[in-house]
Amino acid sequence: MTKKMLVGLAACAFSLPAAAQTATTPVGPVDDAPRTSTFSVAVAAGTLGIGPEIGWRLSDHVGIRGGASFLNVTQSFDSDDVEYDGKIKLQSFGAMADVYPFGGNFRISGGARINSNQVGVSATPSGTVTINDNDYTAAQVGTLSGVAKPKHFSPALTAGWSGKNARGFMFGFETGVLFQGAFKLDRFQATGTARNNATFQADLEAERRSLQDDIDKVKVYPILQLAIGYRF
Repeated sequence: MTKKMLVGLAACAFSLPAAAQTATTPVGPVDDAPRTSTFSVAVAAGTLGIGPEIGWRLSDHVGIRGGASFLNVTQSFDSDDVEYDGKIKLQSFGAMADVYPFGGNFRISGGARINSNQVGVSATPSGTVTINDNDYTAAQVGTLSGVAKPKHFSPALTAGWSGKNARGFMFGFETGVLFQGAFKLDRFQATGTARNNATFQADLEAERRSLQDDIDKVKVYPILQLAIGYRF
């Protein structure tokens, strides 16, 4: 083998590792870590109603959210042999501070809502009806109606799961309680011919107190909300 051939083989041998390194070395920085998100928008639905929700993840352990909820529901019920139609109007706005104790997806949240929820009740008897042990005809009673509302400012406490803190579609849920106090029933009135009778008015007030006793039993409202949205 000639000297020139040996030199050529040696040059090739030393150039192969350099070429391989050049071929496998990526151009520019590589970042395979998922990009975290600081802002999200979602639609939340549950016992508070349905509405928009926006959130900010300020750090691994702290975040804040704000949202609004709306929903109308109709439900019938009986009280002292009078059948009522109840119209539940859910309408509230609020903000929550989220704490992620482990820096992951689990969160504990506290906040409050401006609570405009209300329940409207009405009854139109078709025959004789007994109110506070006194009998009245349908014409004397007409239509009974009233409106019940809770405290306007209602603290809330929940626990939940917020989904992976990365850009893309998200799913979350939370459960807890809204401390709204008992609904207060007022503006209870009748439209019948006996509406201005003193005895009937006293019986009507007794009926209002009876309804109030029924709703006094519920002073906290359960929260169970699901959210679907997107993290930017």
